[in-house]
Amino acid sequence: MDITLVQGDITEQRVDAVVNAANSSLMGGGGVDGAVHRAGGSEVLAECRRIRATSHPDGLPPGDAVATTAGRMPATWVIHTVGPVYSTSEDRSATLASCYRRSLEIADGLNASSVAFPAVSAGVYGWPMGDAAEIAVRSIQESSTTVGEIRFALFSPDAYEAFAHALGSNPGPTS
Repeated sequence: MDITLVQGDITEQRVDAVVNAANSSLMGGGGVDGAVHRAGGSEVLAECRRIRATSHPDGLPPGDAVATTAGRMPATWVIHTVGPVYSTSEDRSATLASCYRRSLEIADGLNASSVAFPAVSAGVYGWPMGDAAEIAVRSIQESSTTVGEIRFALFSPDAYEAFAHALGSNPGPTS
């Protein structure tokens, strides 16, 4: 798999699927979640409502993922994943790693060949950017996926730098 970094808006990425750092309600919110719902439009919200009415009436649990249309975005799908809120008293790293693994499992089920990820949990959920980047890169590199292109679409220069550092310090499996 090819892992690349871009600084920019995830809603503008021309990939098969973009990953949304969603909240458990799937109804939109701030940060990436709000941007995805605004850019995707009513089609994304309608499918999220259907998911809430059927398979996830209590909301999507942290670490899990589901897919909807991407609506008006250039991608075909949105894979919504709920990251954990950062805690200094409880290690939630496995849940954060699960966001990336589950998103790739969903992408594989969609036959997506390219996926763009944000820095899950590193915004309003308070996860320190450097640690979030290390977990993200390691989780992707350790995943068994058919996705050929993984792109991290990072909004700020600080996020881009943290992911560049994590990618440089995690060169991936050797063969």
